[in-house]
Amino acid sequence: MLEATGPLVIFDCDGVLVDSEPVSVRVLVDALHRKGLEMDEGEAYRRFLGRSLGTVTKTMREEFGIEADDGFLEDMRHDLYARFRRELQPMPGIADALDGLDLRRCVASSSQPERIRLSLSVTGLIDRLEPNIFSATMVEKGKPAPDLFLHAAKEMGAEPADCIVIEDSPAGIEAGHRAGMAVFAFVGGSHAAVPGYRERIDALSPQVVFDAMPDLLHLVRKHIEGRNGPESRQA
Repeated sequence: MLEATGPLVIFDCDGVLVDSEPVSVRVLVDALHRKGLEMDEGEAYRRFLGRSLGTVTKTMREEFGIEADDGFLEDMRHDLYARFRRELQPMPGIADALDGLDLRRCVASSSQPERIRLSLSVTGLIDRLEPNIFSATMVEKGKPAPDLFLHAAKEMGAEPADCIVIEDSPAGIEAGHRAGMAVFAFVGGSHAAVPGYRERIDALSPQVVFDAMPDLLHLVRKHIEGRNGPESRQA
């Protein structure tokens, strides 16, 4: 049984629970190409990793003069969901990590609620996390603003200082720091090989950096035991 109080582990979804970022970025790059904008996957990762759909569409409009109308968004969503159903996989080791985690947990993702639940359903993780699923659509500002993580903590009855955020994106790491939470950066997703990715993560100084989900339980326990001492960090 999970503790009713105490530490709360807040999981991002894309790139943490599910290995979705390569699929998502390919779908986005293809959609932009159909709009006449040539952007390679590396630049798409740099600009959009961990960002909400609202932020993506705002960037398209303000920086590239591309309006993401309803038809564009629906076509992209249809393509993405179809590929998720065919290709999406859970992050290796995450199911066992969730089963072994004897602390409260929730999901706080930049994605829309239906996408989060689809991702978790097709990868067999939904029952381990429902109903504690929070989306950037529930707050005014998405990551890197702290709003989503603070909303999740409030809904779960946890103080920010008692929360551990598991994130893979620079925007999410910044949001966790700004929320006053401990941040564990997971760099084991397929997108970790993108040039410059690890350097951007390290520059944000998360408390812990790790690349294998089986290590999560040990790292969480170590952090909780040492919260009143020096911060721990594992490369």
